[in-house]
Amino acid sequence: MKEQIIFNLKQVHNRIEEACKKTGRNPSEVQLLLATKTVSAENIRIAIETGEKLIGENKMQELRDKDSVLKNLNTERHFIGHLQTNKVKDVLKYVTCIQSLDRLSLAEELDKQLQKKGRSLDVFVQVNTSFEESKFGLPPSQVLTFIKEIKQFETLNLKGLMTIGLLDVDKEKMRPSLQLLRQIRDEILDTNLANCTDLKLSMGMSQDLELAIAEGSNLVRIGTSIFGNRFLGKEIWNENITE
Repeated sequence: MKEQIIFNLKQVHNRIEEACKKTGRNPSEVQLLLATKTVSAENIRIAIETGEKLIGENKMQELRDKDSVLKNLNTERHFIGHLQTNKVKDVLKYVTCIQSLDRLSLAEELDKQLQKKGRSLDVFVQVNTSFEESKFGLPPSQVLTFIKEIKQFETLNLKGLMTIGLLDVDKEKMRPSLQLLRQIRDEILDTNLANCTDLKLSMGMSQDLELAIAEGSNLVRIGTSIFGNRFLGKEIWNENITE
């Protein structure tokens, strides 16, 4: 398994580099985040020991269960799944970034718990750019208003936008949902809503990373192409499936 994971990582990095080359981008602009839902801590450690540093988890329970193996490794853990407000306190024990901020009640609870700890947190606002009921995230029409609302929380450092693009066998049908996130980001920057000069785009998975990079992604979340298909026929990004 170790050799396979190392080989797969090389293949993914080659895909990233080739995608950047085709679109005239510098590969240093695109980070790889390991999407580790259901992946064992031991297999994650193999990837970390090759030089990877970013881990993305979907479930509080997995963060907790894998912590004993991962806590002393040189990693940065992000939460990329739907986050319930009653899990905020526990999730904050493990992560430096929440990529799935999608409602004011969650921002309020994050701020409350962060104030208690005297710390801040990087966040990405999740946007449902594919308009699918199976996915969480703000409707695109509500993003600008939401950005204005969360500016009140000094504990939250807005770093970018995240989306789970439409997955389809026809790649060109997948492109608009990725383009839309970039357009929203550009509007936020053009109007200076976020009081910053740069916002990252977290989009692109095993199936669509090349398209996502072509549309400006700075962070691709890759699981299956590195660790294999772990979901036994269940759709990983149907977020209404809890396990």
